[in-house]
Amino acid sequence: MSDKRPTTRRDLMKPGQMLGLAVIAALFAGVVTLVSMGLFQDRFPGESSHALLVGLIVAGITFVVTLVVLALLMLAVQPEQITHRVDGPVLIGRDQAVADEQAAKDAAAARAASGRAPTDPGATGNGGKRA
Repeated sequence: MSDKRPTTRRDLMKPGQMLGLAVIAALFAGVVTLVSMGLFQDRFPGESSHALLVGLIVAGITFVVTLVVLALLMLAVQPEQITHRVDGPVLIGRDQAVADEQAAKDAAAARAASGRAPTDPGATGNGGKRA
């Protein structure tokens, strides 16, 4: 008794997973910023607070950007195509359409070359003047 319900975007990636990935990316960017700014070194008295502030800003920006990018990438995916089984070549429809289009162009060019009047205005016999 399996329910054959359609695949949704929520099934592909749950909101908690998206938030988790964004938090991990933000923590990584924040830690890299803190280490590269020398938070764990003793240099000047106000330098550690400045490093913390910049690290938090970088982490926040990374969190928001990661969340937006993941959401936009999820919108680009059609959930029905994830579970859809592909039995044949993927590009066969496109290849056939390109071949049909090329054949139509060739046929039109052949018709134009064989049964078309000259387009040179001087070749009409009246000196290029309209009748």
